Amino acid sequence: MMEVWSPTIAGDAGPKYLAIVKALAEDIRAGRLLPGVRLPPQRALAKHLNVDLTTVTRAFNEARRTGLIDATAGRGSFVRGFAQQAEVRRPNPSGSVDFSMNMPPQPVAARLAERMAVGLSRLAGSTGFLDRMQYQDGAGNMADRAAAAHWLGGRLGPLPVQRLLVAGGAQVVLAAVLAAILKPGDALCVPALTYPGLRMAAERRGIRLVPVACDEEGLDPDGFLESCKAERPRALYLVPTLDNPTTATLPRARREQIAGVARSHGVAIIEDDAYGALPPDAPAPIASLAGDITWHVATLSKCVSPGLRIAYVVVPGTNEAVRLAAELRAINMMASPLTAALASQWIAEGELDAIVAAIRQENGLRQAVVRETLQGLDVRAHSYGHHLWLRLPEPWRRGEFGAHARQLGLSVILSDAFSVGPAPEAIRVSLGAASDAETLRYGLSLLATLLAHPPGAITMVV
Repeated sequence: MMEVWSPTIAGDAGPKYLAIVKALAEDIRAGRLLPGVRLPPQRALAKHLNVDLTTVTRAFNEARRTGLIDATAGRGSFVRGFAQQAEVRRPNPSGSVDFSMNMPPQPVAARLAERMAVGLSRLAGSTGFLDRMQYQDGAGNMADRAAAAHWLGGRLGPLPVQRLLVAGGAQVVLAAVLAAILKPGDALCVPALTYPGLRMAAERRGIRLVPVACDEEGLDPDGFLESCKAERPRALYLVPTLDNPTTATLPRARREQIAGVARSHGVAIIEDDAYGALPPDAPAPIASLAGDITWHVATLSKCVSPGLRIAYVVVPGTNEAVRLAAELRAINMMASPLTAALASQWIAEGELDAIVAAIRQENGLRQAVVRETLQGLDVRAHSYGHHLWLRLPEPWRRGEFGAHARQLGLSVILSDAFSVGPAPEAIRVSLGAASDAETLRYGLSLLATLLAHPPGAITMVV
C-alpha cells in the first residue's frame, strides 16, 4: 500500500480530471489504495500533478459521485473501495452540461415518444387527415380552438372560441401582439429583468422598453403606477407565474393591483403564462381577472415540449382576434396543423394533463437535487419550475464566472440577457436540458465547486 497517493497522469488522452479518476480507480482495484486511506489535500495534489485546482476538484467530485471516495468537511477525502462500484464514467460523453436552454425535462414517465407515435398513427388513420396536411386558417381551425378553450378553461374559466387563437409558438405570438397593439416609439413596461425573446421582438419593432422594479413576489404595482404616470405606456408585459428568469410568482392580490393600475391608465396587459400549467396551486391568471384588457399567451413549449411549436392566445375581444390573426398570418402563416391536431387529441383524452403532471413531478425531483447541491448559495427557485436564479457570491463577477464555467463545460445564461438597465451579478440556470438527474447532479456539483473558490484561486488551463 502506498503511503501517499501520487498518481501519474502524463500521457493520458482526454480531460485531465478523468485521468485522475481513472488512476484512482486503477489503484483501488489493484489494492494499492485500501478502503479508509486518506487522500492528499486537493491543493497538494494539484501542485504535484502540475494542474489547476479546479481540475482536481472536478476529479474528486466525480470520484465521490461514482462512489470511489467519501468526503467530510474538515476531515478530507477517504477511499471507499471498489467492490460494489460500477464502472467510472462521465454522465455525459462530452463532459459538458447545458444549463442555458430553458426547456422542460423529458422524463420516462411522460412517455412522450410513445404518445407521439400512437397519436400520430391515430391521426393518420382518421377521417379528414389529409385536410390537416393543407393550409389552414391563420388563427387555427375551430376544432383546435375549441380544444384549447377547454384546456385553458380550467384556469381562465369559460372562453368564447372567437377570442382564442392557435399559433406556432409563443415567440411568434409575442411579435404579432406587439405589432397589433404598439407602434414604433411607443412605451412598453416590462420587469427590470425580462424574457430576452420579448426584448428582441420589441427592439426590432422600435418599441421603447420601460423597466419596472420587482421584488421577491414579482412586479411592484407601485413602481408600475409611477411608470404609467411618467412614461404613458401603451402596454405592460410580464410573466406572472414562475417568472423567467427570477422564478417569482405574483400573488393574487398583486395581480389585482396591477390589473387595476393598467385599467385606470388605459394600458393593455400582455400576460406570458408559459409556466402557468406547472404549479397546481398557481394563482388565477390576470386574464381571468381583467380579460377585457389582457392578451394571454399560453405555450406548450414550457410544459410539454418545444418541438410541438403550439401556443394558445386569448385576446380581449373579437376585433382584437381579427387584428391578431392578420399579424400571425403575416409572420408565420399558420401553426403546424399536424401538431395542433395532436395537441387537441391529447387534450380530449387527458394525455396532455398526464404529460404536464409527469414533467411537474420531474421538476420537483430536480429541484431537490438543486437544494442538495447548491446549499448555502443565494438561489431563487420554485418546486415545480425547471429553472433557477442564482446571485453570484462575492467576489465573483458574471463575465469572469461565465468564462470559467464555459471552460468547465457548463453553459449558463448571464443576467445581461434579461436586464433592461444595469445587470445584477447573477445567472439563470435551466434544469431541463440535462438528460437525467445524474447529469444534472454532476453539473450542479461542478457549478457549486467553482463558486466555492474565489476567481483568483483558479487558473484555467486551455
